[in-house]
Amino acid sequence: MGQLNAGIVPVTPFEQNCTILFDTDSKQGVVVDPGGDVDRILAALADNNITVTAIWLTHGHIDHAGGAMDLKEALGVEIIGPHEADKPLLDNIENQAQRFGLAGGGVRNCVPDRFLNEGEKVGFGGHVFEVLHCPGHAPGHIVFYNRAAKFAHVGDVLFRGSVGRTDLPGGDHASLIASIKEKLLPLGDDIGFICGHGPGGRLGEERLSNPFLV
Repeated sequence: MGQLNAGIVPVTPFEQNCTILFDTDSKQGVVVDPGGDVDRILAALADNNITVTAIWLTHGHIDHAGGAMDLKEALGVEIIGPHEADKPLLDNIENQAQRFGLAGGGVRNCVPDRFLNEGEKVGFGGHVFEVLHCPGHAPGHIVFYNRAAKFAHVGDVLFRGSVGRTDLPGGDHASLIASIKEKLLPLGDDIGFICGHGPGGRLGEERLSNPFLV
């Protein structure tokens, strides 16, 4: 087993961090949150000779799941996650697209092959990720945490210097802050994270300086 590595392909006008997690030796990996621009994602996979074993979703918003069905068909793999509480969002991605003026272009409602619950584990190439259910930005939002690598993909729960929006359907600010303080920060100050938009960071830096948490 090689090292866990990550590559980011910014997709759609939302500049969402579609993330390719992969093993440096076997080149097995997963695609996290393919929000759109599936051709660009496929090109990045081909350029780096990565074999995708699954598509993982952190939550059901259009900018994270809009391209999942097209990518599933292109790769012949399963869509895993998020938590079932996001099914209404996944069922209405095409309606979200019309509201944002993004209809067409491969944006489709998403039907995961299986949902995930708190405490489950998923993985590839020997790399194991624990599933944390972290509602607030979306009811079924989950975080993928790799204990060995001291790394988490936190989706839109936490950002460098900010937190996820809670003014979208299903959002709840108190739940979001509770998810961060009760699920993420206890993982440890040395945990690095990739988030859904913008640069990643470390949990310790956010605990000390994030204005939404201090």
